[in-house]
Amino acid sequence: MASLSLNLSSLHHTSTNPLILRCTPLNLRTPSQKPFSIRSQAAPVLSQDDLKKLAADKAVESVKSGMILGLGTGSTAAFVVDKIGQLLSTGQLSNIVGIPTSKRTQEQAASLNIPLSTLDLHPRIDLAIDGADEVDPNLDLVKGRGGALLREKMVEAASSSFIVVADDSKLVSGLGGSGLAMPVEVVQFCWKYNLVRLQGLFKELGCEAKLRLVGDGSEKPYVTDNGNYIVDLYFKNPIKDGFGAGKEISALEGVVEHGLFLGMATSVIIAGKTGIEVMTK
Repeated sequence: MASLSLNLSSLHHTSTNPLILRCTPLNLRTPSQKPFSIRSQAAPVLSQDDLKKLAADKAVESVKSGMILGLGTGSTAAFVVDKIGQLLSTGQLSNIVGIPTSKRTQEQAASLNIPLSTLDLHPRIDLAIDGADEVDPNLDLVKGRGGALLREKMVEAASSSFIVVADDSKLVSGLGGSGLAMPVEVVQFCWKYNLVRLQGLFKELGCEAKLRLVGDGSEKPYVTDNGNYIVDLYFKNPIKDGFGAGKEISALEGVVEHGLFLGMATSVIIAGKTGIEVMTK
């Protein structure tokens, strides 16, 4: 604080000596601490794989020791298989038997020491967990872009419960609404004949049918685990009647299976930017 001194040695009411005020200069010191700043940290942005893993982990919470499990195929289902393998290795799960829906899943599960079997030996499955390519508000699905639709449908139809895991990009207002492939598995014999017939079935929906290729730049057709081809249907408008469409597709000779999974899902676990949502009927 500044100090103030007065020289009053000759102070008198008749004194002519001037009053002298001496002020010590004010000494302001800057604090030695460095100024601080507050930085807001945004929540980390989750990748699509992060979201798939969140949904997979939530679904595996329903797995109990001693269960017969249907093991799905695809990028999201792979996280489920990984988690089950981890829980078996740590002893948190035991006596699990897996029924894989593809050769790819079979190889992954075997590498994680998950005991495997078949529908022939276990025709009743406690729980199946698999991904989906599209999910509509009725929990009806499009599946099979990974090429395993026939075995997936067989295993999941034999399951008492079927949990679907997906990220929020798979939600659609109507099946076919994503504009991406809805697969149909067909025998190799006269596949083009069936491709033309499939496209004609949905002409009013602006459907385009394409033979699925291997994807390595060659013109080789993709071959399923069952030795069949896949015709992918691309819709400009959603399918209005999924059950009617499925019935018409199945009625074509040479069609083995289609990717409309209708009335099969018990629940759907969706991972999004705001967290996990469990959808049930």
